[in-house]
Amino acid sequence: MTLLFKALKDPTRRKILELLRDQELSAGEISDQFNMSKPSISHHLDILKQADLVASRRDGQFRVYSLTTTVLEDTINWLLDLVKDGQS
Repeated sequence: MTLLFKALKDPTRRKILELLRDQELSAGEISDQFNMSKPSISHHLDILKQADLVASRRDGQFRVYSLTTTVLEDTINWLLDLVKDGQS
């Protein structure tokens, strides 16, 4: 869960997740949305992958990223259970 919170604390990574909410995007398309180097975006994408928040696949010579919601859903359910148990 530490990786999840590390990934979510950064505004750039949160923006990447927002971009991926509606569609898959290549690393270049994601990079075009930011005023930073491609290696920096790659680093952010790597952290998101480590936290299982995004998945990637090869499409020719491009790497395409998509949002993975399972970890977020599990975390939200855990937090809701924690709050519910605390109110008993």
